[in-house]
Amino acid sequence: MPFDIIGSESEKEGKKEEIIDNNVSLERKNNNPIDSNNSNNSNNSNNNESLFVVEATFQEEELKIVVNEIRFQDQLRNKGFGEVFNNEFVLNSLETLYLLSNNKLKLLGKKDYNFSSFLKILLKKDKKILTRYLIFRDLRSKGYVVKEGFGFGTDFRIYERGEHGKKPSKYVSIGINEGLNIKSRDFVDTIEQIEKMGKDTVIAVIERRGEVIYYKTIKMSFFENKKKG
Repeated sequence: MPFDIIGSESEKEGKKEEIIDNNVSLERKNNNPIDSNNSNNSNNSNNNESLFVVEATFQEEELKIVVNEIRFQDQLRNKGFGEVFNNEFVLNSLETLYLLSNNKLKLLGKKDYNFSSFLKILLKKDKKILTRYLIFRDLRSKGYVVKEGFGFGTDFRIYERGEHGKKPSKYVSIGINEGLNIKSRDFVDTIEQIEKMGKDTVIAVIERRGEVIYYKTIKMSFFENKKKG
């Protein structure tokens, strides 16, 4: 049967953990998705990302964002944005939205695009783009490098600063809107697949006010509770 992962506001105030299956529980991580020794990730990220503005070309028919100038590519690569695909340096849609929202990108094409006009185009193709963007924006603002996940839906690979391009991601985030009904078995299957990859699962829940709350998954085993004697 469907399982509502998030209870009411009053229920949440009294809980730090919710059991969703006999083998998996969720532990609230407040506003930090990862236990990190680098508590200055967010401040460092904001300071560094305030120093550059780049240009890219939007090919609207293909929904492709290409950065042509080498100096812009280097700036973006150093901050964990963009990938090389078919010998072109491209930004994905979420990276583009994030850079536009922070006035770090001039997006050129049939016209000059801003955050709103670009988002309208994306919404026609992807109804979940806002959910994905809210999580992406929150993680980037906290200093993490965020890349597309493994096709589990609204999922991302998360890298701590300095690790992208050097180490595989240790964490995979799955996004869920507050109040969404999901089947617990499907949810647990996804977590188990991520664990088989050797990665930790972080559940990103978007509250109705737009705040993102993170939970980490904990594997649990329940044995028969036999009466002694």
